[in-house]
Amino acid sequence: MMASGISALGAMVIDWIEGLGRIVLFGMEALGASVRQLRPRRLLDEIYSIGVLSLSVITISGAAVGAVLGLIGYDVLNRFGAEQNLGALVSIALIKELGPVLTGLLVAGRAGSAVAGEIGSMVATEQLDGIRMMAMDPVDFVVAPKLISFILVMPLLSALFIAFGLTGGYVIGAQLLGVDPGSYVSGIETNISFDDEVAMSLIKAFVFGTIVGLISTYRGYTAEPNVVGVSRATTASVVASSVCVLIADYFVTALWGV
Repeated sequence: MMASGISALGAMVIDWIEGLGRIVLFGMEALGASVRQLRPRRLLDEIYSIGVLSLSVITISGAAVGAVLGLIGYDVLNRFGAEQNLGALVSIALIKELGPVLTGLLVAGRAGSAVAGEIGSMVATEQLDGIRMMAMDPVDFVVAPKLISFILVMPLLSALFIAFGLTGGYVIGAQLLGVDPGSYVSGIETNISFDDEVAMSLIKAFVFGTIVGLISTYRGYTAEPNVVGVSRATTASVVASSVCVLIADYFVTALWGV
């Protein structure tokens, strides 16, 4: 009984490692294709689809999260008579953690699922086979522009999320709860540096963009050629991307602090 359980666990670990290797090789192939032949027109189309169409959910969510941070932060700091540090609390939380992480989760849910569904539909309707018949590589023509777009767009969306979050915290803290506006702004200026907080936020955004783009395109590209396969690929891309973003967030934060 114990031997069979160990055997099953070993098989699961091997399958997981093999799947990770396939995703890494797929990503290397896509990045290599983009280096060999960049397609500016398709890249711009994908940046619009992934980035511009995500602006509404990113900005609204950022303002809402900033407002909640302003409320909770004021309540906590007011207990210790330190409400003048609200700007520092909101800015550090948004820039180092909530901004890139929540942006990654939101983009995975909105753009990642759309990309997985789109590529999966192309598999089901044999469009990728048609591209191959025209002597073109689907990874080069379809996958690479989407993956590069995720990597380029994620830091920009994260910055917008943080900017609207800081604004939401300012409106709640300074305009509604009576925190001195100068203290709020000076708290941000004093406690935020590019070498630490901003650099860490940018690195997280690039890592999360790579993760979401790679998993979404891979799940769509390897989807079963039917409706059920496309549905499963879309769901799997969101779940796997979200979990991997949270795990990667821990490792980046831990390694940055070492």
